Amino acid sequence: MKSLEKKLINPPGTEKIYQRMQFSQAVRAGNMVWVSGQVGIDENGKAAEGIEAQARAAFAGLQHVLAEAGAGLEDIVELVTYHTSMKEIGKFLKVKAEFIPSDFPAWTAVGVTELVMPELLCEIRATAVTGSGSSA
Repeated sequence: MKSLEKKLINPPGTEKIYQRMQFSQAVRAGNMVWVSGQVGIDENGKAAEGIEAQARAAFAGLQHVLAEAGAGLEDIVELVTYHTSMKEIGKFLKVKAEFIPSDFPAWTAVGVTELVMPELLCEIRATAVTGSGSSA
């Protein structure tokens, strides 16, 4: 792969999303990785119950996609999260701390009226620089 050649990242099991919704889970160019919004659904497309379960599933999805791209959570430089209720931000922060306990990336939290599925409560997207994290 040329150093700046665009590489689509679609882990096994996400082929239906790629085809149906027409987007990649992430795109890597050089050492930069842009991860599409991850949400709290299971492999059957069913939303988890509650903000903590959805956030945990979304962060696990983010971690999985980053690993497929050759990166980790420690390589995230920017995190953008979307929330249908900002009243639940404390519960979201609790889960976020499970996945990113230190060396925090830049973060923007945005309140929205709805996400792609009405039962979704949050969505997480990220930008990472491979090899930049504390474990590098």
